[in-house]
Amino acid sequence: MAEKRTRTRTVPKTSERLERMLVIVPYLVQHQGAQLTEVARLFDVPADQLRRDLNLLFMSGLPPYGPGDLIDVDVDEDGGIWITMADHFARPLRLTRAEALALFLRATELLAAPGLSGAPALASALEKLRETLGPDTLGDADAIQGAAAGSPPEHLDVLQTAVREHEQLRIEYFAASTGTWSTRTIEPEELFSSMGNWYVAAWDVDQDAERLFRADRVRRVEPSGERFRPRGLEGAGRALYTPSEQDTAVRLRLRPGARWIGEYYATTHRVELEDGSLEATLPAKQLDWIAKLLLRVGPDVEILEPPELADMVREQARRALQNYGR
Repeated sequence: MAEKRTRTRTVPKTSERLERMLVIVPYLVQHQGAQLTEVARLFDVPADQLRRDLNLLFMSGLPPYGPGDLIDVDVDEDGGIWITMADHFARPLRLTRAEALALFLRATELLAAPGLSGAPALASALEKLRETLGPDTLGDADAIQGAAAGSPPEHLDVLQTAVREHEQLRIEYFAASTGTWSTRTIEPEELFSSMGNWYVAAWDVDQDAERLFRADRVRRVEPSGERFRPRGLEGAGRALYTPSEQDTAVRLRLRPGARWIGEYYATTHRVELEDGSLEATLPAKQLDWIAKLLLRVGPDVEILEPPELADMVREQARRALQNYGR
């Protein structure tokens, strides 16, 4: 008797489907009537999976979710794909300052992604956005990026492979909070980019705890050849910092030139002031790296709490001047 085999279909992650459709939908809008099979080949996705993804667009839109508020998708008898966008997609895009800054940082990180070194349209759009925002809006954020445009972190490909194949790694890592290098054994589960940097969500075997590693701070990677069972760690969209009871609440008044700190880092208790400044609380496990951060923005930030942080900033400034013989 022949052995009965059960076919199983791997269900793609929601994040993977979203990333795919964010690329495919603009293409389809510009190429109305494109053939389903040709689009599937172009974007390297099975035709049946593409059809399922397109079916999701029927449920995409804004409240009250009436016929005129949703995207309309039609795949005709000949396999041609036709998309009609809801009215709100045709309205001119108006971004808040925070949204524009987040878009600028996201575009910067995408230019550092593998395979996008020759992306003139994205580079051109980024330059126009930089000019529109201007130096007063960008502040020091103009220098925030995980790697030079078109040049991803050195070990990004190895990390991607380890995530995909569930392979344990031995890495040499620089911890900015302590300023030291250490060797870690990690089980990388998710690799994602956020606010100008690439991150690896992994299980630190030595610490027996979840950790988030910045890919550009990995100096050496050595695959172990051992496989691990994923624990379901969160990847794209997660907070880059997880507050704990050991945190110190750092209250800051961020003037316009330093407001990017409030958008780049997770903050709480945000209060907008009439002069354009922002009061916010930044949780931190260690104050040393906060002092280094604030030293960069100088008079554009005022430390409200804790008082010892101001002393730390002054001491770091004194040591820096000594290094320059002043």
